[in-house]
Amino acid sequence: MAELKKTFGLFDAFNIGIGAIIGAGIFVVTGIGASLAGPALLISLLISAGIAALTALSFAELSIIIPKEGGGYEFAHELISPFAGFITGWLWLLSNVVVGAVVGLGFAHYFALFFPIPVHITAVIACIIIITINYLGARDLEVVNNALVVFKLFILACFVVFGISAIHLGNITSSFLPHGSMGVLQGAAFMFFAFAGFARITIIGEEVKDPKKTIPRAILLALGVSTIIYLLVTYTAIGLVGYQELANSGSPLADAAHLEGSTMVLLISLGALAATFSVLLTTLLGTSRVSFAMARNKDLPRFLNKLHPTRNTPYIAILIFGIIMTLFAAFTDLTSAIAISNFASLFYYAIANYAALKIDKPRYPRILPIVGLFTCILLLFFLTSAAWIIGCLSLVVGLVYYFGVKKRIKTTVS
Repeated sequence: MAELKKTFGLFDAFNIGIGAIIGAGIFVVTGIGASLAGPALLISLLISAGIAALTALSFAELSIIIPKEGGGYEFAHELISPFAGFITGWLWLLSNVVVGAVVGLGFAHYFALFFPIPVHITAVIACIIIITINYLGARDLEVVNNALVVFKLFILACFVVFGISAIHLGNITSSFLPHGSMGVLQGAAFMFFAFAGFARITIIGEEVKDPKKTIPRAILLALGVSTIIYLLVTYTAIGLVGYQELANSGSPLADAAHLEGSTMVLLISLGALAATFSVLLTTLLGTSRVSFAMARNKDLPRFLNKLHPTRNTPYIAILIFGIIMTLFAAFTDLTSAIAISNFASLFYYAIANYAALKIDKPRYPRILPIVGLFTCILLLFFLTSAAWIIGCLSLVVGLVYYFGVKKRIKTTVS
């Protein structure tokens, strides 16, 4: 059986979580969230963070019991049923392939501030580069990701420190709820995208040192730190220019930073490039590892389980899902892609919460995964109809594969 090496400690796992969470969510999706909720986006963020925290506790507990590669896929596979595991993994792959496209486009929007290249072309080039880095191995990815995370956190700290003294409270207090409570809930459903990366840490369970202690700590640390950062940065951005200026902007923090001077615009743009690039790195890392785990259980073609003889990476999975991600980046748009990703993520997290209910002797009160399950399902109903249509169609494709193609392959092999 193919085995992966343990290379990630607590600092590395924490950085993978932060690298996955703080990226397109804060540098790109903030603009779309502001158009839905206005200044009340701050409340939307708290709602999203609360729901993510409930689910994060389920993932933390599940990772102690099942510290395997594949995260939620393995949790559902072992605690619910192989079919539930397949659907969970299928949805996770859909979500993260689309996330890759969103983040690639976010990278491209900020890159265009330096070089006027069409965003889809830049997004494609960025995806090709991250395919190469993932192909080279976990050690190289770990070094690059750690450096990018430290850099983007420094940039966001500068944005808050220098910007918070220049905010206009009227930008926040006047018309705080321009679209009412419905806008807040829609904003929360959309901004869930910003926190969804916390589970990325569980995907690499077999590559983490002392996973039963390291993974839960890394999950909760990453989510807690990122929530504080999101609130501070969003408060500063809206306070500087107002939500109308940020609404639907492809580079909202750069727009907000104009009031702090051209140097801060430059720093924010560089930070955004580092942030979105680090999320791209961990997104492809996650998709390749989930497909690796699914192939090992014969839920996907077995060649996806093959490791490179010298680099010890699931290189075929990296190449295939990297190419799919690149194609999405070439032909999709931000708003539609985020909605589709959120549909798949919320469905995936709902199943993971249900899996947590199957634990015989839970460490945390059983009410937590129940509320986590309910809130994930609730947020689904605030997504667009297009997200539901494409998400359901993807589920149908998955069902056809599971009950048709997969069974036929099993019969042929036997």
